Amino acid sequence: MLISCEEDSSLVVDRLCDQSREQNTAVGCFYIDFEVRKGQPAVSMLGSLVRQMVSGMERIPKEIWRAFQEQKKAIGGRNLQLPDVVKMLQLVTCEQRTFMCIDAADECAAVQRFKLIDSLNQILERSPRTRIFLTGRPHIRAEVEKGLAQRVVSVSVSPTKGDIVRYLRARLDEDETPDAMDESLEADIREKILGNNISETCV
Repeated sequence: MLISCEEDSSLVVDRLCDQSREQNTAVGCFYIDFEVRKGQPAVSMLGSLVRQMVSGMERIPKEIWRAFQEQKKAIGGRNLQLPDVVKMLQLVTCEQRTFMCIDAADECAAVQRFKLIDSLNQILERSPRTRIFLTGRPHIRAEVEKGLAQRVVSVSVSPTKGDIVRYLRARLDEDETPDAMDESLEADIREKILGNNISETCV
């Protein structure tokens, strides 16, 4: 279990997906979006992981198939509840080695983050081969460590000034109006941003 300051975990997901092709390994990911976090309850996040993992299986476990069929028969098509989804993930993760990547957990609404972490803890208790990669800002570290019963390896990732300069150059190179940019303006932009009390630790 990793908690990092880095919000973009796509490189980790890509690496895991590449490795999973050669092994009996499942990879699922969910990116939490602050703008729509009210529409991203824990049950939806974990439900997305279930769908991703089941879609890559040659055979869907009978218990999961039965749960979906029973859901269809319910009056009004009752949505699956959080305990149902947790049980499904426990079943799927018991079948094979599993990596679950959840990006920007700090942007999740506090109540939903509590439910999410508690659900992940239940999954880990039943599935010792499961690994979770969770990213978020440092202020949720204690919450994650407590919720996952100390099964946490924390890695702090912070940009250096060199990282920021390389990022700025890459973005400036993508400018659709290159004629409007000269070396002097580019230098001014870098100086303003880098001189704006940017800390080398994540905030």
